[in-house]
Amino acid sequence: MPTYRAPLTDMQFLLRDVFKAEELFAAMPDTEEVTEDLIDAILEAAAKMAVGVLSPLNQSGDREGCHFDAGVVTTPKGFVEAFRAYAEGGWPGLTGDVDYGGQGMPTVLSALLEEMAFAANSSFALYAMLTTGVTHSLSRLGSTELKEKYLPKMYDGTWSGSMCLTEAHAGTDLGMIRTSAVPTADGNYELSGTKIFITAGEHDLTENIIHLVLAKLPDAPAGLRGISLFLVPKFLVDDAGNTGELNKVKCGSIEHKMGIRASATCVLNFEAAKGYLVGELNQGMTNMFTLMNYARLSMGIQGNGLADASYQVASAYAKERLQGRAASGPLQADQAADPIIVHPDVRRMLLTMRSNIVAGRALSMYAAMQLDISRFHPEPGARNKAEQLVALLIPVQKAYCTDRGFEACVLGQQVLGGHGYIAEWGLEQNVRDARIAQIYEGANGVQALDLMGRKTVRGKGELLQVLVAEMDEFAAGQQGVAAMVAPLQAFEECKRRLIDTTACVIKSAAGNPDQVGAASYAYLELMGLTLYSFMWQRILAAAFAAMESGQGNQDYCDGLVKTGEFFIQHLLPRSKALVEEIAAGPEVMMALRADQF
Repeated sequence: MPTYRAPLTDMQFLLRDVFKAEELFAAMPDTEEVTEDLIDAILEAAAKMAVGVLSPLNQSGDREGCHFDAGVVTTPKGFVEAFRAYAEGGWPGLTGDVDYGGQGMPTVLSALLEEMAFAANSSFALYAMLTTGVTHSLSRLGSTELKEKYLPKMYDGTWSGSMCLTEAHAGTDLGMIRTSAVPTADGNYELSGTKIFITAGEHDLTENIIHLVLAKLPDAPAGLRGISLFLVPKFLVDDAGNTGELNKVKCGSIEHKMGIRASATCVLNFEAAKGYLVGELNQGMTNMFTLMNYARLSMGIQGNGLADASYQVASAYAKERLQGRAASGPLQADQAADPIIVHPDVRRMLLTMRSNIVAGRALSMYAAMQLDISRFHPEPGARNKAEQLVALLIPVQKAYCTDRGFEACVLGQQVLGGHGYIAEWGLEQNVRDARIAQIYEGANGVQALDLMGRKTVRGKGELLQVLVAEMDEFAAGQQGVAAMVAPLQAFEECKRRLIDTTACVIKSAAGNPDQVGAASYAYLELMGLTLYSFMWQRILAAAFAAMESGQGNQDYCDGLVKTGEFFIQHLLPRSKALVEEIAAGPEVMMALRADQF
């Protein structure tokens, strides 16, 4: 059975040396007590939980899956006890509102906790992640009454949460939802309808499940403008916070899936279920984005976590598996063969995995820190800038990290050859578990359309200008650092391609409505590659500084530098091909008639 190791050295280096997290936290009154010692203690405790509690249940949970019987869902053996341990550790309330029993920690720490959890056991992590997402939304949008009634028990893990959006006829196009919300005499609502693909919609891990549900009032405006957001508990809760009778919400079935088999994916039937408005009427989609932004960030983290889990197995295997001889001659003459890590193609795969994992982790942390700035920073200008960056970064981080994560899981299989295809080594499960991250919380093609259409063309590239200013400010601070000349030159060329391509697409989209859709995915890839390169510039700058000062782990920093150089020389040139793909336009893509497919 594969053994997961939490990448604490990487995480601590990124927090301390690359992003100067302690300095940022000290500048924000609500986080100024989050010191390096506290950060280390939180990460070490999270690692202990992921490695000791969650990882041992990963393969057994996958084999057993969830069980469904007459509306009741039972999770695999050990999951109830694991969730209890998770709750006792205080993890559900890590970033929660301190006024209602949360710990008020920065989102970036929650992001690192989630990476470890997803890497160790993605199915389990989904139950925890959705609860955190629901509490974020409720904390920001809920009435004082709702927050007082529901948040404390969600923060202590007694209750959990789910997000109910999708219907059989309404997936990406949520304006088509039919679930209705009818006002009642007591000022609340009765919800009726069916939701599908509801992760953690029913299970036995907690005493109550708090659903956030999108629905429409009978007289609501058509389409997205008529959607409202409601809180619907599995069990009704009285004024004292005690659970009472079962609400009219029933699980009709669970899905049988390719991966994340220990995560219950449910059909939920609402039959005049009692619900409570969250936020304003007809603002449900706007309000749900609070949860969706967090969930999308988490999906990118899932992709990266599973990639790292696969890399750990593949790199260890490559150093031990004896096959063939090094091209330069035997390196282990006393052995029948050399380890396969001597072969350039194996190194290509491992370095592709490693360089994307490090950059993906950094990008996820960077996006999470923007969420923290938008939440905690005392200066309105800083908060506004962070919100703009979040709007641009989240679709890219979600899609690009999950695409590269799935790619890494497949590469891990390839390193192991036939052993990667069998269940024993765990890599085939990682491939299956990673695949869904490219689909749920908005398929990656939808993320690309959002980035290209709403965030770029419609906005005339204004959000990109905010990001470019961030990049230019960093580059200006590296002037005169000899070791950074070559990396920054490569990065500048890639950044210029992105800027020029953006201008061309904005111009061409005005005369061709298919241009946005045709260019969107390649544009997201170009943006993701540029952002990964930006992360590597920051990582290399920190590594060079540590090596020059003689402080820190010199061998670790040397390894980072060599990995970053591989990314720049072998992966970054792909930006040239992406520019050509975008420039090709939609004509050939749209020329084939539907009946010719």
